[in-house]
Amino acid sequence: MKGEEWIEDVRREVKILKALSGHKHLVRFYDACEDDKHVYIVMEFCEGGTLGNRLSARKTRCTEEEAKAVIIQILSLVSFCHLQGVVHCDLKPENIIFTSAGEDADIKLIDFGISNFYRPGKSLDDPAGTALFMAPEVLQKSYGLEVDMWSIGVITYYLLGGRWPFWASTKSGIRRSVQSSNPNFDDEPWPSVSPEAKDFVKRLLSKNCLNRMSAVQALTHRWLRDKSPQIPLDIYIFRIVTGYLHTKPLRCAVRKAISKALPEDELVYLKAQFRLLEPNGDGSVSLENFKMALARNATPLMDESSWAPYILRGMEALKNRRMYFEEFCAAAISISSLEAVEGWEQITSTAFEYFEQEGNRVFSEQELCQELRIKGPSALSYVKDFIRNSDGKLNFLGFRKLLERPKPPQSKCGRKKKAS
Repeated sequence: MKGEEWIEDVRREVKILKALSGHKHLVRFYDACEDDKHVYIVMEFCEGGTLGNRLSARKTRCTEEEAKAVIIQILSLVSFCHLQGVVHCDLKPENIIFTSAGEDADIKLIDFGISNFYRPGKSLDDPAGTALFMAPEVLQKSYGLEVDMWSIGVITYYLLGGRWPFWASTKSGIRRSVQSSNPNFDDEPWPSVSPEAKDFVKRLLSKNCLNRMSAVQALTHRWLRDKSPQIPLDIYIFRIVTGYLHTKPLRCAVRKAISKALPEDELVYLKAQFRLLEPNGDGSVSLENFKMALARNATPLMDESSWAPYILRGMEALKNRRMYFEEFCAAAISISSLEAVEGWEQITSTAFEYFEQEGNRVFSEQELCQELRIKGPSALSYVKDFIRNSDGKLNFLGFRKLLERPKPPQSKCGRKKKAS
């Protein structure tokens, strides 16, 4: 221990391992103790070696079925970590181990030494992690839960393609590649990889972290859906619904139109999350349903990260009313994630037709400026492009503009740790 910071990191690691121990895909924690010189962490013995070892020993890339088996297990644990408010920060094949030497052995995730807690309204700012698996926003020193999804995207790309999506001979070169280049899906073997698998990887390796799928959304992706176990509760549902409850009626109407235009493929995730809230007899959910769903999945780490109390305070608007599935869909959809869907343009086009029927109305330029939070001498002329001359209602461009949302305020927190 070279300083108080190191001691803090080890205490955090022990706290995380102890609280999360028991999950099928987390290495089991038994005890921790110390003497004058060392700290000892006692964990279960897994003799199957790391995923990195197995990949190095292979002479061929993984089949899609082999890749699915690995990725589903990783996503299962990461979704649980995220729900507790824990960001792993260093997902890589060397931190994924097998319980035995068997081909079908379960995998376990290890090494929470640089993990940290997600806290609402704050971002982590340490460039911590391993260069090959480091998301662009880590290098920009402002990141959150989404970095783990990027790392899973990098791992999946390697499993399917046999090479890294961002590569250079030096760490600095890798970081430049992560920031400036895009993964290659044209060269072999990618032409023979299924469209579903390529879509899965692309939706994780988006440089815009808001466009990435959450771990639970990834489990419901059509590439994994036939293999995924029971779908877990998603932390993102709480974050997005809270935002919806504080959204102005016009934007709510826009979200409602989008939810009606979603293809069945995108509804699988929303239906699963609604069922996990255990709707009341009349098919509705209230604030109590959200609280109980959290309580069924809680560990002491939820209080440590403080995200749950913060979010639930923001959901107080549900205290005296109920939300049925149709409104839940409008409240829980992630517009940012949907923007990465291949059929997004068709979804918005169809949604605008619903909006024309149910939500569109006459707007003054001043009112639209207020709705879009646009100020300044050129504001009125700017919003003219969003209003039809024929009837004074929103046009399609204005509808699309209302799908955008301002970036949440960011503040920095974290530890000073050297990237590896």
